[in-house]
Amino acid sequence: MAIPGLAAMMIRECGFLSKLESYNGLCSTGLQSDVIIEIGEMSFHLHKFPLLSRSEVLENLIGEHSSEDEKRCVLQLHDVPGGAKTFLLAAKFCYGIKMELTALNVVSLRCAAEYLGMSEDYGEENLITQTENFLNEVFGSWTDSLKALETCEEVPLLAEELHIVSRCINSLAMKACADPSLFSWPLQGGSDIRNPDGTVFWNGIRTSAKPHPVGEDWWYEDVSFLRLPLYKRLILEVGSNGMNPGKVAGALMYYAKRHLPLLGRKSSMESGNYAASRSTISATSEADQRSLLEEIVELLPDQKGVTPSNFLLRLLRTAMIIHASPSCRENLEKRVGTQLDQASLQDLLIPNSGYSVETLYDIDCVQRILDHFMLIYRDDPTSNYVEHEGQITESSHSLIPITMVANLIDSYLAEVASDVNLKLAKFQSLAAAVPDYARPIDDGIYRAIDIYLKAHPWLTDSEREQLCRLMNCQKFSLEASTHAAQNERLPLRVIVQVLFFEQLRLRTSVSGWFFVSENLDNSQNLSGNLALARNDLHPQAGAIHGRIMVDDMKERVSELEKECLSMKQEIEKLGKTKVSSWNILLRKFGFSRSKSKYGDPEASKPTDTKELPTTSAPLINGGENQNNESVE
Repeated sequence: MAIPGLAAMMIRECGFLSKLESYNGLCSTGLQSDVIIEIGEMSFHLHKFPLLSRSEVLENLIGEHSSEDEKRCVLQLHDVPGGAKTFLLAAKFCYGIKMELTALNVVSLRCAAEYLGMSEDYGEENLITQTENFLNEVFGSWTDSLKALETCEEVPLLAEELHIVSRCINSLAMKACADPSLFSWPLQGGSDIRNPDGTVFWNGIRTSAKPHPVGEDWWYEDVSFLRLPLYKRLILEVGSNGMNPGKVAGALMYYAKRHLPLLGRKSSMESGNYAASRSTISATSEADQRSLLEEIVELLPDQKGVTPSNFLLRLLRTAMIIHASPSCRENLEKRVGTQLDQASLQDLLIPNSGYSVETLYDIDCVQRILDHFMLIYRDDPTSNYVEHEGQITESSHSLIPITMVANLIDSYLAEVASDVNLKLAKFQSLAAAVPDYARPIDDGIYRAIDIYLKAHPWLTDSEREQLCRLMNCQKFSLEASTHAAQNERLPLRVIVQVLFFEQLRLRTSVSGWFFVSENLDNSQNLSGNLALARNDLHPQAGAIHGRIMVDDMKERVSELEKECLSMKQEIEKLGKTKVSSWNILLRKFGFSRSKSKYGDPEASKPTDTKELPTTSAPLINGGENQNNESVE
């Protein structure tokens, strides 16, 4: 028996062979189709009466075309929401054929019902009502709401007009902000709930007594598949609902790592091929990645410390590679600058991706970040330090932010100092941006300067002395002082200062020890006399203990004198090529009484040690003694 109408169309177009029995009862009359509806490349051969009874739009169109041709009406509905696939479901509904509503088809079907005018005026429980009721059920489930939101991209205009997009986003935002342990909606796939052994039950019931813990990031992966416009609206909605900024930042970080290929990679300098990093962009349009990165930067919370500094620096590196807008890069630099103390050296090594590459790493970028940090830190009333006469008084922490940044910048300078293209002015500018009081010890800046001097042997004596003014010889450790005293790359004046301060430190230590020793002797004698007056304790116990302490201090003084003698011998070896200069040097420290070879009568006079601090001032950051005459 021939099967005309809708059933024949389904056989020809869609192959729904399993539904033939239910269609035979409907189309067994053998009536020839009198309406042809064309959608795209597909043609639907239908009957007028089932369509007229359910759709206002189809009733009007059929009425207009029937007056022209009584036998067959041909309609073109190329702009029906959801296309031919959705219209097929609407036609089945008109014929009274049972169909299945799902989260994947309800949005397009709701829009098609609105487009066709399938309201209650054309029959009770019409398609608009049924799809609306099903949507309310969809909004109760996390997974179904997410599926429905994704399908809104197929019918964007009507989905917005009918507020389906906003209702989906509100449903997802409410569930993301709530405590998942208090509700029963499916999370991360819903039906994919497993017991500890990995068995999946058909009804989703878990037999384990203890439920699996759900972390705060349970929704990150699910929403990361959304396209940027919808994802942006969802993030703004969860933020307005009061979600913790840290969770919002975590979701954005997850989304960025999924959709920005360069973000998850190591530095191109580490991989050894910058061109390879550029070729990675070909998988996704550079313009699309640039737009995505700029949107993510705008969505990041403004609160300090919410977004990790290493992630911000990776965003900045990627922004430079794909040539993001200057405002975007400036925004990232300011964000990093506010929390520079949380950054690491590895993340701060940003490859120079400019058109005119001079240095291996982008020194100017780090300079701007540091300048912003110093500007914010000086204006921050909550910073936990008090600057008084060039010193730091710490309130509670041993490593305050300014000190951590100083250590970071010193390490960065040591890393970039070996670049032969690094200009002296840039090195000095970056080093001088950190105030002297931020460095409790100057070993780090000394190491950076020494590496720079080694990589730039063509510097003049004047430039070397100018560079050495960045460090304070008084704040060298014993190891740094020993190294500097034998360092041929340093100017002679700096070596003199190092030796002077070490001698001054030695004298101060020795004087302090003798003072303590004398006090110990007096206190032991006093305590011994008091003890004899009070009881029968051994009268010589205190004196013996004090004598042991004195002997121990004398031994330490002797060791220091040996170290000083060894340092003197090294200096004498080093000075073989600079005899006259070293004679002046040794005479000033009392190591030699020989006359100057230059015949200077003033130079041959004995040096008064009380005047040494005036004539041998430390070279620190443009201090008050920088204008004094050189020892040479």
